[in-house]
Amino acid sequence: MTIPDLSRRGALMGLGAAAATIAVPAMPARPTGAPSRQKPPRLRRGDVLGLVAPAGFIGDRFGLEEIEEAVRAMGLEPRAAPHMLDREGYLAGSDKDRAGDLMAMFADDEVRAIMAVRGGWGCARILPWLDFDAMARTPKLFAGFSDNTALHLAFAARTGVPSIHGPNASASWPPAAWESFRALAFDGATPTYAVPEHAGTYLGRRSERVRTFRGGKARGRLIGGNLTVLAALVGTPYLPDFSGAILFLEDTNEAEYRIDRMLTQLALAGILGKLAGVVFGQCTGCSNAEGGYSNFTIYEVLDRRFAGLGVPAFQGAQIGHIAGQVSMPVGVMAEIDADAGTISVLEPAVS
Repeated sequence: MTIPDLSRRGALMGLGAAAATIAVPAMPARPTGAPSRQKPPRLRRGDVLGLVAPAGFIGDRFGLEEIEEAVRAMGLEPRAAPHMLDREGYLAGSDKDRAGDLMAMFADDEVRAIMAVRGGWGCARILPWLDFDAMARTPKLFAGFSDNTALHLAFAARTGVPSIHGPNASASWPPAAWESFRALAFDGATPTYAVPEHAGTYLGRRSERVRTFRGGKARGRLIGGNLTVLAALVGTPYLPDFSGAILFLEDTNEAEYRIDRMLTQLALAGILGKLAGVVFGQCTGCSNAEGGYSNFTIYEVLDRRFAGLGVPAFQGAQIGHIAGQVSMPVGVMAEIDADAGTISVLEPAVS
């Protein structure tokens, strides 16, 4: 997930290149037994939506005002975390403060659900500071994507409470993105997502089409998000069990060889061999500037990795760093049809 220098309303803001030292406190005890199947309550008009910045900073209060306007347009009341406008390098304040903001939203009885304002980098840094037992006792819907994948995976691993991989609060929220999120978060819907049918003046399709690496249908728990973030959590206690899961992935601005490297890491770690199926959404801007005929295409990389897994796998779902991305529930049962390019959600993400 190499991040370009974009405006706040783009996918992500630019990141500094310097490394920072992480102070890691003592790890809280991991829950024992099967993960909780408790679901967070659905959103209703007039509910309070907590806004947090667990990774990159948003810039200034005017950017926050724009985000709050979008939340009010959803029929919700925004409540910004105390350290929302803090900045520490490329982060939205210190690790401890960002983690404290997230925990405060879970502890606030008036807050119905929580949404990240943006991605960037930094969510993994706050994981050791989070009290997952307390989160499981007061389940709330969390939404966001990109670097927030670290939180989705940690919630799935440590609480078992479903969340929504969808637009961050700073997104432009075109109708397709809003309707997809609303259906899951407000209505408790169980939609079927399909790769869009071709509609345009050109005869040849390029980006919006199903690419089936191995056909067939599969059922399993939906788990996934950004490939770069997931790969970076391998070897940590914040990855859920992928046995029998449907893995969905997306990424942005990564050269083909880096996508290959990260998928190879998942294979060597034994993750890919446990799956029931795979969906790769969009890989936005994933091409090597020095490509040419000597280079693999992104589709060749995916085909070579997924075709031999022996499970249904396809690419083309509207998941990722695109304006009209669909929201995906994390931690619920779903069925995929790799020939048709569909994902059918089998249970609500909310109660």
